[in-house]
This record gives sequence, C-alpha cells and structure tokens, in this order.
Amino acid sequence: MSRTVAVIGGGYGGAAVAKALDAEADVVLIDPRDAFANASGALRALTRPDWAGNMFFPYDRLLARGTVIRDRAVSADPEGVTLASGRRVEADYLVLATGSSYAYPAKPAAHSTGEALDDLHRTHKELAGADRVLIAGAGPVGLELAGEIKEVWPDKQVTIVDPAGEVLPGFEDEMREDLHRQLGDLGVRLRLGTVLTAPPAVESGRAETFTVTTAGGEEITADIWFRAYGVDVNSGYLADGRLTTRTAQGHVPVTENLNVSGHDHVYAVGDITDLAETKRAGYAMQHAEVVAQNIAAQLRGERPAAVYRAAADPMILLPLGPRGGVGQMPTPDGPSVVPTATVVDYKGADLFTGRFAEMFGTADSE
Repeated sequence: MSRTVAVIGGGYGGAAVAKALDAEADVVLIDPRDAFANASGALRALTRPDWAGNMFFPYDRLLARGTVIRDRAVSADPEGVTLASGRRVEADYLVLATGSSYAYPAKPAAHSTGEALDDLHRTHKELAGADRVLIAGAGPVGLELAGEIKEVWPDKQVTIVDPAGEVLPGFEDEMREDLHRQLGDLGVRLRLGTVLTAPPAVESGRAETFTVTTAGGEEITADIWFRAYGVDVNSGYLADGRLTTRTAQGHVPVTENLNVSGHDHVYAVGDITDLAETKRAGYAMQHAEVVAQNIAAQLRGERPAAVYRAAADPMILLPLGPRGGVGQMPTPDGPSVVPTATVVDYKGADLFTGRFAEMFGTADSE
C-alpha cells in the first residue's frame, strides 16, 4: 500500500524532500506560490529586471508522480494538514518546511510569479532614479544588496547603517577584513555602531528624498531606503498546539533525526527548526537529505538512522555582485576562508540558477 507524505512548504528544504521521495511514496507538496522562488537571486532580480525571471521555477515539473497543491496550511496535527481553502490532506508522514519571511525585496511578497516580477520591476524603476541609497542592516542581505546596486550603478552613493559594532561577528577576522576592503573598493559607506532615532518616514523601496538622524545627532539624507533585517518564522499554522508547542521565537523543537519532538512520523526542515545554527538555504537542503533518508527507511519498514549534526563553525558564501564577495567554509581543521573566485564560481556568478534549473526540470528548456 502506498503511503502519503505531505510536505508543507515548497522552499529550499521542502522542494528537496518532495523530489527525493517522489518515487518512494505519494508525495503531496503544499505551497501558496505558483513557483519556487530562489531567494538567493532576489537582489539581482531587483537591480537587473532582464535577469529577474531566472529566480522563479514553476512546480509543474518538479515531481513525476506527486501532487502540488497551491494552498496555505492553517492547521496541522499528527494525522495531516488543514488548508485555507478548507481542504484536508491526510498523511502518513508530515514534513514541516514553511521557512521564514523577510523584508521585501530579499524575499518576494507576492505569491504569483507575475505579481512578484511586477513588484521587482516597479521597485527597480524607483531605485534607478535614486542617487543616494540607505540600507538599514549590515547582515548578509544588506551587504549583498549593496554589492548588486554597485555592480549596476557604480556611481550611486550607498550607505549601510547598523547598530552593531562589527560586521558578521563570529566569522574569521581575515574574511571580515577582506569584506571591508571590497566594500571600500566599491565605494560603499559602512556605518557600524550607528543607531537611527527613528526609521525613515518614507516607505521602504519607494523613491522620495528623506533625512534620518542618528543617536549621535548626525543627519543622513538619501533618496530611497531598504530594510535588511528582521526574520519572521512561518509557523502560525501551528499556533493551535494540535501538533507541537513552538518556542518563544516560533521555532519547532526537533530531534537529531529531525523529527518534531514527540512524533516519529512528523519531521521539520529549514528555518522553522529550533537548531542552533544560522538559517540558510544550504542548511535547509542538508536537512532535507536527512529527512528523505529517514522517511525512505520507514517506508521500507526500517528504523530511521540518519542524523543531522549542525556545523560547529559558521559557513557563508556572500557575493558582492557577480564578480566579488567573501566566504568561509567549515573543514575538519576548523573554519577556512575561501577566495573570492570560489564565491563567484559557487554562487555569485549565477546565484544557484543552474542547480535549480536541473532540480525543477527547466534546464533543457533554457
């Protein structure tokens, strides 16, 4: 008898689990979007609208046997999931893969590809006409956005502000020094330890000249600004407690096998998990491998044995446009700083477009 695996969320982790188990079970993938959005490409899609279509991959060729339902989960329990449409999906195995939300444009707000592209084109026009750009947040998103802007418009004045006293704390000094150097070469103004007394009165992503004041009394004037901080876990459908109790941050407690605590047939991957590691697409896809192995074992009547071990050292590949960037990878001997060429080859040149074209079956139609 075939078993049903319901995967809630078609992002990096969810799509990978669904594809890996497609031949093993009746897979049902549930996502409100009409296509997978490779958020790694969102900032380039903003600055280069001719490239923007590369970040979306329709779900229709992801699965050979399974079903994709375009809907949103409103409740989950040990037997399945209830959707916003009122539809009920009963499942033998459940995978929670709903990820997190982030300020636009780093993640698209619209659920349809057409609307998301329209949003990006509209914001591109606003940005194109602005001479001075303020980015609030010096994390990876803010830094990547600055790099993409400078690649297309090298003469724009780009200022990044952040209350933190250092950039990318916890990473190797050598990598952070190289990051400072590259930002300096690009002409990006990095203002660390800078607190704004109030956010800009203008909507993020809309061109209108404004002035903000720092806690030190200095004024910064710009023509457009972008918010590059604040992650929200997409776990509201678990608020009723029928499946699990979330942490104060909205995360789901998981075991080393990535089971949702208390359930041997329910799993979680990606940003929704309570794992003590940076939330990144690469980790979500590693989680997916473990979960797919464990469910496949259970389908064969075996005990799930795959275990996920969070990396001891932080990992990052941070492009600054298609030709620059910094990176750090874990090795058996500790963290290793990787050269810019490696960052470009692995990520910066195409932002994983080729990898997902293969995964979603669009590579042969390019």
